[in-house]
Amino acid sequence: MIQFAFQLPNKLLSSVLLTCTLSAFSVLAENQAVISVDTDNTTFTINKNIYGQFTEHLGRGIYEGIWVGEDSDIPNTRGYRNDVINALKNLPVPVVRWPGGCFADEYHWRDGIGNRASRPTRVNSNWGGVEESNQFGTHEFFEFAEMIGAETYLNVNLGTGTAKEMAQWLEYMTATNNSSLAQERRANGRHKPFKIDYLTIGNEAWGCGGNMTPEYYADLYNQYATFAKTYSGKPPVFVASGGTGDDTKWTEVLSQNKRAKMDAISFHYYTLPTNDWNKKGKAIYFPQSEWDSTMVNTLKIEKFIRDNLKVLDTHDPEGNIGFYVDEWGTWYDVEPEHNPGFLYQQNTIRDAVVAAANLNIFHQYAERVQMTNIAQMVNVLQAMILTDKEKMILTPTYHTFKMYAPFQDAQFIPLEIDTMDYESSGDDSYPAVSVSAAKAKDGYIYLSLVNLSSKNLADVKLKLTNKVFTRAEGELLTSEKMNSFNSFSQPERVKPEKVGYAIKRGRLSVALPQHSVLVVKLR
Repeated sequence: MIQFAFQLPNKLLSSVLLTCTLSAFSVLAENQAVISVDTDNTTFTINKNIYGQFTEHLGRGIYEGIWVGEDSDIPNTRGYRNDVINALKNLPVPVVRWPGGCFADEYHWRDGIGNRASRPTRVNSNWGGVEESNQFGTHEFFEFAEMIGAETYLNVNLGTGTAKEMAQWLEYMTATNNSSLAQERRANGRHKPFKIDYLTIGNEAWGCGGNMTPEYYADLYNQYATFAKTYSGKPPVFVASGGTGDDTKWTEVLSQNKRAKMDAISFHYYTLPTNDWNKKGKAIYFPQSEWDSTMVNTLKIEKFIRDNLKVLDTHDPEGNIGFYVDEWGTWYDVEPEHNPGFLYQQNTIRDAVVAAANLNIFHQYAERVQMTNIAQMVNVLQAMILTDKEKMILTPTYHTFKMYAPFQDAQFIPLEIDTMDYESSGDDSYPAVSVSAAKAKDGYIYLSLVNLSSKNLADVKLKLTNKVFTRAEGELLTSEKMNSFNSFSQPERVKPEKVGYAIKRGRLSVALPQHSVLVVKLR
């Protein structure tokens, strides 16, 4: 039997020894990564809003996911389900984007205020053609954000709305005087103005938001932004709705046609295993080839970010315009027996690895990438949380976000890659390991290490300079199989466990199990 001088969590030890016994060759196939870390070399801040969330009127994302109503048998506080609220508070969630998404460009704010019993029922034409009760509207959203301690990111209706409708909504939410709209807000139960932290005009104007050209949208943006006035507190950060994928034209046009307030440009990118929107790939029972293609495709986001930042560096060298990836995550075929328009998918260890790899990329470009919003918070796409009536489970992606919490507002530390092995995927390849480092607000140095391979262990060696450390302690998230997931019958099949590693003479050696995410604090 082959023996190895590295530490593994107890639950994995037996499976590793079994693998050694059955197949020495498979264990010998280790990936190598050698990385140097100057622990004194802190740079820019990793904005906490990189850990932002997104919730849309889509499927069971809001109704049943967040909102169950005050008369529900599911334990709730004023209609918000308690288990979900508590789980989100524990992450923590820095900012929430609402009400869409594609839904935003057909959302009329007056439908969602006043007595809930009198609110109109509409058709959600974007997502399943189902009834939209408008029980969750402006007041409910802001109360929800306050309950979980999050800032607010409001997406206003450009597609079917008007500048007047937007301006009146903003007055309703923020006016402190005795205007009729301010008095109407007070009559609806909110005396204090709502705090809008971020505001974007339209969504995916290149697609569901109106199939516009960048030039046409830029003119509309400048018109709407001119009349987007708030009346209390600090003005919101203004965000223009940008492009997707490898298209940099939206960033090019918007950054050159900035005539009204524009603090950031957004960007969307979803990871599809197949790159085919008609048959995206399976969420659970996927083949090895789709693990590899998922990793290849998700890492493409780095080039897309880099290309857009080059455009911004040209047209905004002062760095006044941020770059917000306000929709990202995995998108698979809908789970069988679920409404195709609800975008419900399970969430495996693959999703946890994808999330960690993306977060590490966002850290690297955090000078401009000051916000990202994973899609979506509950029951939709790469969700943090899944519910089934009164039941709730935390997904592997939730655990990744929780483990990464120390990176919120931490100081980024650049890394030097000395050696890196790659995994093959047809004609493509991808790095076996993803790494990030930062000095957190608590004063400690944190490292995140991700093994992107589903087949091979990763032997990671880190050379730490300029400070003396003796131990690394943290949590490891992995699983027995590459498609392990948490179900309502087995809600804790995939969860992190505590680990520790010795640091000797500035060297930290870590054997990362296949498909794993590790976050450690250096002591």
